[in-house]
Amino acid sequence: MRDSDSSNNRQLLLLIAGAKGTVGSTVAVAVAAMKRNPQFILPSLSTGRLFSYLGEPQAISFGGWDASGKNLCASIKAHAVLPEHLWKPYEAEIDGMPIFEAPGPDSDLKRQVERLIQDFQRFKSKLPDAHLVFVNLLPANVQLDLSGCSDLPQLYAQVDSKVLPDLAYTLAAVLSGVPVVNFTPNIVEIQPILEEAIKHGVPVAGRDGKTGQTYLKMVLASALKARNLTIDGWYSLNILGNADGENLMNPARAEGKLSHKTDLLDNLLGYQVGQRYGASSHKVHIDYYPPRGDAKEAWDTIDFQGMFGLPMSIRLNLLGRDSILAAPLIIDLARWNTVLKMAGRVGPVPELAFFFKKTVGDNPPLTFQDQIAGLQKLVRECDEKILAIQSKF
Repeated sequence: MRDSDSSNNRQLLLLIAGAKGTVGSTVAVAVAAMKRNPQFILPSLSTGRLFSYLGEPQAISFGGWDASGKNLCASIKAHAVLPEHLWKPYEAEIDGMPIFEAPGPDSDLKRQVERLIQDFQRFKSKLPDAHLVFVNLLPANVQLDLSGCSDLPQLYAQVDSKVLPDLAYTLAAVLSGVPVVNFTPNIVEIQPILEEAIKHGVPVAGRDGKTGQTYLKMVLASALKARNLTIDGWYSLNILGNADGENLMNPARAEGKLSHKTDLLDNLLGYQVGQRYGASSHKVHIDYYPPRGDAKEAWDTIDFQGMFGLPMSIRLNLLGRDSILAAPLIIDLARWNTVLKMAGRVGPVPELAFFFKKTVGDNPPLTFQDQIAGLQKLVRECDEKILAIQSKF
């Protein structure tokens, strides 16, 4: 059966690197809950009423990889994102989800890729008719300049897999013909991988999921831009106490995420915030604060100017839940990537900018209005292509 031969009985198999992390384990609970109590999850999906040819959204399974020795339910309990009464009813289903051990850090990149390709084959054998989608949820890592890698042999020779394990998963997925979602700030969309994605008919969506504060920043900045109100400064503070927050206390690991958060605003507005001061007045800080756990708090001060250059300001305080905001986006992106592959889209998909801080691909839509319009147009294009393909069978 080809990917274009959609069937309502086909499962979507969501495969996550970092499956036992805070976000990954929350997605696992959502997948389990959708099968028995879809009313808890479906209202949070933006694709729940789209893509009828995919079948019911709850036809989804979960698997992946993790280095943790804990089982998945123990990880869910330890992260304390969800109270027990929300995940305990699905404990049996969650314990049955296949989570493979992450490749050992001692093997080189090529061996890790070969091992992971075997894992993708094992997943395919478990659900031979399923649509597979790979999602990268590994921790933020140091930013590597891999622009000099022009082909796979050079990539294998130059990259230390211990520094950026994301590359092994991404490349193995692409070589296995599995669509890729990069929800992390880590740069994996490099020339040789994108060339292989095109060769193997794989769409690539990313980078750096846009969940809470940055999403609201995009919406507010788009609204101010539409009114020709000049943003003079923007101060953002994030405090969170989960593993992501602790990891981002390392400046080298936080560099990519902070860069994506600041670049997004200047790109959207078309000018550097604070240019009249000779330096950027867009400040973004992330602080690890253990009492917050996964319940992230974000503070924003926005200074802008109206007619005659008179100053005004906005104060915004977001009390969010990091993994609860991220999990439905990941399910939506898995559905999107399945549809994109069915429609024949390959390589980067800039029209998915709505979901990401640093969109991969040429000329992505920047404002909130343009991103919504871009998604609506992409829905129509995919529907037309897939329905035309299906009409031939």
